[in-house]
Amino acid sequence: MPDGQQNEAFQEPPRDEIPGISRQHVAAMESSDDDAIWVIAGMHHVVLRTIGRKTGKEHKVALPYWVDPEGYMVVVASFSGAPQHPAWYLNLTDRQANPEVLCRVQGSQFWADAQILEGTDYDETWKGVTEDRPYYDDYQSRTDRRIPLVRLVETHAA
Repeated sequence: MPDGQQNEAFQEPPRDEIPGISRQHVAAMESSDDDAIWVIAGMHHVVLRTIGRKTGKEHKVALPYWVDPEGYMVVVASFSGAPQHPAWYLNLTDRQANPEVLCRVQGSQFWADAQILEGTDYDETWKGVTEDRPYYDDYQSRTDRRIPLVRLVETHAA
């Protein structure tokens, strides 16, 4: 497991506060490359930019990522186990609006193919994610939907 994969203890915010916290986190991440902003509770973060599937407007979200054994970033569309998928995930499933997504990590930006994991790939990746971050199993227990995993594969520099 790469260093920094397991998270440190953190206090889960109320679900209705998550979008506002994410907006604040995105603003901080866009203004600094300081570790204190990019590494929260021991987890590295990415700013994911999508285009709204309904509005056509740009949307940004700050997400923790996990690095799979091949070195790719994986983000989890958990929304703390909400009954519905998060808006960022629904946006990136619209390949017309989002053939690629813009990712900003500490110190750089790149375009990525957002690959929604299925089958054995999903199962093996979920196992790795939840071994490092067991709270995702708790999130899964809160919802009837299968929590999606998205692998971000860099296609070219931004």
